[in-house]
Amino acid sequence: MVAPSATQEAHDPAILATARALLDACASPREMAEQVVAAVQRNEQWRGRACINLLAPEAPTSPLVRSLLATEVGTRAAEGHIGAMNRWFAGTRYIDEIEALCVELLKQVFRCRYADHRLMGSMLGNLAVYHAFAEPGDTIMSVAQPFGGHSSNRPNGPAGVRGLRIVDIPFDPVELTVDLERFRRLAPQVRPKLVVLGLSMTLFPYPVREMAELAANWGGKVIFDGAHQAGLIAGGQFQDPLAEGAAVLTGSAGKTFSGPQSGMLLWNDPELTRPLTDTVFPVLVATHQVNRVAALAVAAAEMLAFGEPYMARIVANAQALAAALDARGIPVLGKTKGYTRTQQVIADVRTFGGGLAVAQRLAEANLITNKNLLPDDQPADWDRPSGLRMGTIEVTRLGMGPTEMAQIADWMARVLVEGDDPRVVAAEVEAFREGFQTLYYTFEEGLPPASNERA
Repeated sequence: MVAPSATQEAHDPAILATARALLDACASPREMAEQVVAAVQRNEQWRGRACINLLAPEAPTSPLVRSLLATEVGTRAAEGHIGAMNRWFAGTRYIDEIEALCVELLKQVFRCRYADHRLMGSMLGNLAVYHAFAEPGDTIMSVAQPFGGHSSNRPNGPAGVRGLRIVDIPFDPVELTVDLERFRRLAPQVRPKLVVLGLSMTLFPYPVREMAELAANWGGKVIFDGAHQAGLIAGGQFQDPLAEGAAVLTGSAGKTFSGPQSGMLLWNDPELTRPLTDTVFPVLVATHQVNRVAALAVAAAEMLAFGEPYMARIVANAQALAAALDARGIPVLGKTKGYTRTQQVIADVRTFGGGLAVAQRLAEANLITNKNLLPDDQPADWDRPSGLRMGTIEVTRLGMGPTEMAQIADWMARVLVEGDDPRVVAAEVEAFREGFQTLYYTFEEGLPPASNERA
C-alpha cells in the first residue's frame, strides 16, 4: 500500500497512519470491519456514558428516533417530490406517506405554511436560499465570523461559492446583537437582495422585524438561519422569525431540535415555494435517506409533546451554568443581559491559555467543549481563538438541572482556575455520569423527575 503524501492530505497524517497500520495488521476484511465497530463502541463508552458533553451543536436523539435510522426504508430510493407522478421510481406509496407525515409535522411544530425535509444539513438550506433568490454578483449582508457569523453565509461557504458580494451586518460587540442604527444607515446604501442572520455564536434575539421592514423597501428579504435556535423556536422559547417578517427559516434538525442530522426549510409565502423546492430537487438532492426523514418526523412529534418544557429547561440551565462559571472566576459574555437566551454559554478564556488549549485540557477531564472566536478576535485567530463555547442540550436531556450546572462549573474551575489534574476530575465526572444515563423529553421516558423540573 502506498501512503499518501502528507503535503497532499487534508487530514492529520499521523492519525491516518495509525488507521492504516490497524488495517494492515488485520487478517481479513471481517477483521477490518471489527476495527471500525470497536472504534464506534469506544466512542459510545467514553462520549456516550462517561463524559459531560457541552457542545452547543450536539443533542442525543431519543431511542425511537435512533431506531428509525437503522430501518429498512433507508435502503429505498425516493427521488423527487411527494406523489406518484412526481417520482422517478415506482413503489413509493408508503414513502410518500412517511414524507407527507414529516412535512405536516414540521408545519405544525414551526407554525408555518410550507416545509421541506429533504436536505442533509442546514448549510445546504442556506445554499438552497442563495440559489433560489440570488444571482452571482448580487449583494447580501451577513454577520462576520468574529461576531459569531457562520461560514455558510460568508465568502468561504455557500454564499461565496454562489459568487455573491458579501457586506457585513453591523454588530454590537457588547450587546451581542445587530447594531440596528448602523444597519439602518448602511443597508439602504448597498440594498442587499438578502439579509441573512446566521450565527453559530448566538445568545440573544435579533431585530428581525425592523430589518425586514427596512429591506422590503427595495425588495430585499431577511433569511433567518436558525441552525442553533430551531428547537427553541419550535418550543416557544425564542423569537419566531417567520412571524416577525423573515421570508425563510433554515435550520438544523440536530442541535436544539434534538433530531437526526438534517436540514429544514420553512416559509409562509406561496411565491417562494417553487424556487425553493426546485432548488432542493433536482439541484441539491436526489435520493434523500427516507430513514432519516422518518426519524425527523418522530423528532418533530417529540417536539410537539415536550418542546416547551424541554427548551425552557435548556435555557434555564445555560443561564445557571453561565452564572456559576462567572462566579468561579471564568468570565462569561453577556452578563449584563442575563448571559444568554439560548442553549449557548460563551466564556472568555484567554487568561487560561485560549480556547484551543482550554478545550483540550477540559476534554482530559471528560468535559467536552469547543474553542470559539470572540468579538475582539481577528480572523487570523481562527485556530487559536480567545473564547470557549458551551451548550446545555445533552445535559438537559439527561435530566440535569441548575444544581448539576453548579457542579459542572466547579469541575471546570478546578481545572482552569485552581489547576487541578484533569485526570482526577475525569474520574469524578465519570462517576457522576453513572447516575445520568436516561434520556428524557422522549416518548419512552417522558419528563424528568419532578424535583429536577422544579430545580
